[in-house]
Amino acid sequence: MTDNESLSKTKLSLGALLTEGKTKWVYQRAGNNEQVIVVSKDDITAGDGAKHDIIPNKGRIANQTTCNNFRLLRACGLAVGFIEQLDDLSFAAPNCRMLPYEVVVRREAHGSFLKRSPHLSKGQLFPRLIVELFLKTKGRRWKQHELVCDDPLMTYSDGAEALLLFHPGTPHAEPFLKLPVTEVFAHSTESTLFAEMNRIARHAFLVLEKAWQLEGQRLVDFKVEFGLDKQGHLLLADVIDNDSWRVVENDRYIDKQLYRDGGAIDDVVASYRRVADITGRFRIPSQRIILWRGSESDSTDAFSRALAGLDSLMVVVTRSAHKEPIATALLLQKMLQEVPDTVVVAYIGRSNGAGPTLAANAMVPVITVPASAKEFPDDVWSSLRAPSKVPVLTVLEPANAMLAALQMLACRNPLIYARLRMELEERMVNTVQI
Repeated sequence: MTDNESLSKTKLSLGALLTEGKTKWVYQRAGNNEQVIVVSKDDITAGDGAKHDIIPNKGRIANQTTCNNFRLLRACGLAVGFIEQLDDLSFAAPNCRMLPYEVVVRREAHGSFLKRSPHLSKGQLFPRLIVELFLKTKGRRWKQHELVCDDPLMTYSDGAEALLLFHPGTPHAEPFLKLPVTEVFAHSTESTLFAEMNRIARHAFLVLEKAWQLEGQRLVDFKVEFGLDKQGHLLLADVIDNDSWRVVENDRYIDKQLYRDGGAIDDVVASYRRVADITGRFRIPSQRIILWRGSESDSTDAFSRALAGLDSLMVVVTRSAHKEPIATALLLQKMLQEVPDTVVVAYIGRSNGAGPTLAANAMVPVITVPASAKEFPDDVWSSLRAPSKVPVLTVLEPANAMLAALQMLACRNPLIYARLRMELEERMVNTVQI
């Protein structure tokens, strides 16, 4: 389908044009005032529009990339402004009142961050994600105020009477403007949204960070926007395409930075196409945790609690590996054939030999949790002193065993990775001066 044919199809459901940006149009969806249609353009810009080109089919590539990203984020439980992809150029989204902020999440130091922090080297890693807010402006003005630049970096603390604005491209000690909150917030409750925008943006970044890691690249930063739908729900909205982030492969950008840096248009197009193809492979894999117990009397409550909302991953099997060794081996092989990406947790009392037995007959990680270790500490040895080629792992606490299993699965799963990393990052510290 050509772009003209695709746009013609889209126009069948277009209502009034609501807004036009540098790279997209937003239309009311005909007959539905709670939805809009976002149509991507073939335009690419840099330097706040100072550099501008038309790239044939960029709109299709950008739309596909955005839809790929939003589908993954939605599958990972995030509230996103995406309903469905309509065609090559457009997607349907909730009709949102967009908030005048850009939220930038950084894993490494690139772009304007380096200009503000010249003491850091390019690519400086931040173990704890850095989140920044920028006030969206146009023509170097915010209402009656003249600004020294557009899209200034802003800071705000709960309860403060003013927002502080800084030039995003220079080291700063003092703000160039203090804006009363009443001149920025459309509603008195808007200040309460910052913490939630911070949380959602970090969560979304972590999902996409793992998705890119699985493809062999590094997501080093991204920029997102938020809106409130007709019911007042905060949504990660607008678009997330190859203009929205920096992705590094073999120390080379494969995103819009390539265009900003003066790369050849053919190279830019090739990178954009490749990114659309790669994001098309973003997915949540089919995975499972098998909790293998010896009898019905072995309670699984502690394991379920440790999963904290990921209970659907766990399948409980009750079978004695000592009394039914052949049936055990057959059942294990059948289950691993169904879902090969599995971790087995063996919760066995008495001799604990089931864990090593399962490990010796499977090509997946097996973690054994001795059920009777507190009453009979000697039972642990049957799990610790395993024969050669029996790679069983032994963990005493059910919660730690489940966390270990989740971390193994998280290596290949953006949903689990983001959940675990969100909690881990609360304990992380960036030791470099920022």
